[in-house]
Amino acid sequence: MTLTPRIAALMTVPPMLWAGNAMLGRLLAPAMPPLLLNCLRWWLALAILLPLGWRAIGTPERRAEIRARWRPLAGLGLLGVGAYNALQYLALHTSTPINVTLIASSIPLWMMLVGALFYRERPRAGQLAGAALSLAGVMVVLLRGDLSSLGAIRLVAGDLWILVAALAWAGYSWQLARPAASMRGEQRPDWNWAEFLLVQVIFGVGWATLSAVGEAIWMPQPVLWSPTVLVALVFIAVGPSVLAFRLWGRGVAAVGPAIAGFFANLTPLFTALLSAALLGEPPHLYHALAFALIVGGIVASNRR
Repeated sequence: MTLTPRIAALMTVPPMLWAGNAMLGRLLAPAMPPLLLNCLRWWLALAILLPLGWRAIGTPERRAEIRARWRPLAGLGLLGVGAYNALQYLALHTSTPINVTLIASSIPLWMMLVGALFYRERPRAGQLAGAALSLAGVMVVLLRGDLSSLGAIRLVAGDLWILVAALAWAGYSWQLARPAASMRGEQRPDWNWAEFLLVQVIFGVGWATLSAVGEAIWMPQPVLWSPTVLVALVFIAVGPSVLAFRLWGRGVAAVGPAIAGFFANLTPLFTALLSAALLGEPPHLYHALAFALIVGGIVASNRR
């Protein structure tokens, strides 16, 4: 399908919502521990999705379909709901939203690595060139633009957490692309977008709750409740968790994943604008260089 102005506008909304999620994760860091934030986000999203996707769990037969596929669904819930978002919020406690979203935008690099290691997907020459460019962009961010500090690199914890999160999302994406036999073709239940997201979140909130309980036991942090915190939680649950998923799915179906990938990389750009406006953290020249390298890597990896 041709990229029309309407589809382009549709595809621009998810990156804006993801940028807002990164901003709020940073702003809420002093008020709420990161794993609890992730847990509450997905419990609220579950409440929103229940009426939309009720058909997936509404009868004993439908629930039996989920029980028969609990292993792949538990894996999706762990990586996509329980791990990636929790690690992103953890990263935002010590790293900036710009750095976090820039490093996260290198996910195609880690997807190629996971595919080569676990799915026997041999990368093409263009993908290797794209991976090199994306990796260079990540290194520019990690070095804060000072290449002379390569021998004495000092990473903040958040930079490492978001790298782990990117690996988790790469694994999640490959599980979607190469699902188990019970989740392929005619064996897959006829779930629509809300039903499929609901069954993932049902498993994901279990992982998120366990991690939040562990955090409360071993790394307790008081929660500073306020109206601002409540509004931020509602936004995170509705926007990045449900609305972005729906709009992104429609956009990818319309124009394909290759074109959609360019829109995904608008997230660091929107994050830079929001950081300058709300946090007083303006982007630096090395952020622009990293952005150009990572986008260049996406372009190179999609050339045949």
